[in-house]
Amino acid sequence: ARQAPPPSAVVFAESTQDVADAVKLASQYDVPVIPYGAGSSLEGHLLAVQGGISIDVGRMNRVLSINADDLTVTVQPGITRKQLNEAIKDTGLFFPIDPGADASIGGMSATRASGTNAVRYGTMRENVLALQVVTAAGEAIRTGTRAKKSSAGYDLTRLFVGSEGTLGVITEVTLRIYPLPEAVSAAICSFASIGDAVNTVIQIILVRQGTEETPHRVAAFLLNRLSLERRFDQVGEREQSLHASVTDVVTATLASLVIGGVIPPLILYRRGRARASVRRISYLTAPLYAAEFGL
Repeated sequence: ARQAPPPSAVVFAESTQDVADAVKLASQYDVPVIPYGAGSSLEGHLLAVQGGISIDVGRMNRVLSINADDLTVTVQPGITRKQLNEAIKDTGLFFPIDPGADASIGGMSATRASGTNAVRYGTMRENVLALQVVTAAGEAIRTGTRAKKSSAGYDLTRLFVGSEGTLGVITEVTLRIYPLPEAVSAAICSFASIGDAVNTVIQIILVRQGTEETPHRVAAFLLNRLSLERRFDQVGEREQSLHASVTDVVTATLASLVIGGVIPPLILYRRGRARASVRRISYLTAPLYAAEFGL
């Protein structure tokens, strides 16, 4: 395989002005510019295939403002998603997009990253509200606002999100953030086919969005499709495994959607009173969480 040569030079930018100065000088001499964040990309965005300079924004890693009341945060492009969540965890909020790697927010915006939470929280396309970008001419511009309702002018934010550095260098990002879930549950469910798994997900989404007329249909569907073992390690003296009725599965499924968005694999009962706790149990040899609900 042909290997791309390293860039002719690396600029370690520490501000938007540093980026603007470097891009303006490169434009003057027709030198290619390659923005660099955390280097976690696997698609070759960072390769200097035509030479040029690499602008490393890793030192631009500050949180500029946290607006907890309107669920937004503004950051520099070099901050990674883990650093961001660490910085805002005391507010009870978090940024949910997880592409797998600890990528930089600027890089995630430039590549329109998504991840395992995309169905619930969307991708970077839905969660980037505003940007500051240095264009190819070395001019710093702002796109979008923190306002949820805005229909004036071109939607330049969506143009730059996913442009992969071809239209400009992102130097500031305003993101939508979300309340931390009160609880998170994980389940292991087996299906006879991919189609069964996909249909189950579709039914769950319909219930959550309130478009499914008969939730009992969902419960019946789950009872028919989910292959769950009834064996489990003893958790408490008064807890036992029961065969749940359709109504019980509906209640547990909807409650689980509220607290974690995942179907509980086992329905446990205790003294006939509803419980809101989440307890770790043993499901064969795999650890998982099961929500406890009593009717």
